[in-house]
Amino acid sequence: MSRPLRWDVEGLDWPHREASSFIAVGGLRWHVQRMGKGPVLLLVHGTGASSHTWRDLLPAFAPDFSCVAIDLPGHAFTAAPPSAMLSLQGMARLLATLLRSLHLSPAMIVGHSAGAAIAVQLCLHEGISPDALVSINGAFLPLSGVAGLVFPPAAKVMARNSLASRLFAWRASDRSVVRQLIHGTGSRLDARGEDLYARLVRNPLHVAAALGMMARWDVAPVVDSLPRLRTRLQLIAGTEDHAVPPAQSHRVHRAVPNSAVAMVAHAGHLVHEEKPDQVVALIRRFWREGPEGRIGQAGQGAIANCLASLR
Repeated sequence: MSRPLRWDVEGLDWPHREASSFIAVGGLRWHVQRMGKGPVLLLVHGTGASSHTWRDLLPAFAPDFSCVAIDLPGHAFTAAPPSAMLSLQGMARLLATLLRSLHLSPAMIVGHSAGAAIAVQLCLHEGISPDALVSINGAFLPLSGVAGLVFPPAAKVMARNSLASRLFAWRASDRSVVRQLIHGTGSRLDARGEDLYARLVRNPLHVAAALGMMARWDVAPVVDSLPRLRTRLQLIAGTEDHAVPPAQSHRVHRAVPNSAVAMVAHAGHLVHEEKPDQVVALIRRFWREGPEGRIGQAGQGAIANCLASLR
């Protein structure tokens, strides 16, 4: 029988274990890491990852921020919600409930991949009002072409079949399979990074949550709402990202008032794990600019044209 990741087994050497706590909110037991003092910086990982993805960013920002990193529902050490809550809207709602329960008002939210879409959903529909948003290879747009036709339906089929997640986890016992998955996103990680992802994808319940997210991931409402986003947005993209092409960040930038794009050369989807120093520097510069660094808002006609091109 499948079991969730165990803190006293897989979590014994988890990055920043000393910063971890477990909090019961909204019917879930959440794994939360907190580090540092200052304005609250919320870090939201993407599909199939966990709080470990921020292992280099947490200590870098801790001198100036109260950093909060969570495992999303069903991921790593956070309990799984009802399957219907694995949608973009459901994830944002659950996370908003956690933030309110902890009396946390993020000054800045940093989201990676699907985590960036969750961050925007928090701002537009859950009443969370940070001063700044950072998207790292943000997955805001629907998959295009053949991938858009094949991947979501396949994820739905696999999500309904528990055998699929167990089979995937069994295949991940081969370290080379995990390395190929990471390389397929355009990223190269050290042995420690590969080991942490291997630990996750070898667990059928973690895999099931990731598949459940993919099966229910409808970003159309976010795309429609992007022009209404007034929070300052910094888009960071790795030039070698094969999972979310860098062109997506540029397209989102054209549709979102008060946004900017920064590219990190020779890095893939996990750019913040490959080149954490560069990503930290970009985020720090963006934060220091403050409201004075705002980019002029695009005309409504231009926004409408860009929005049409996103669909």
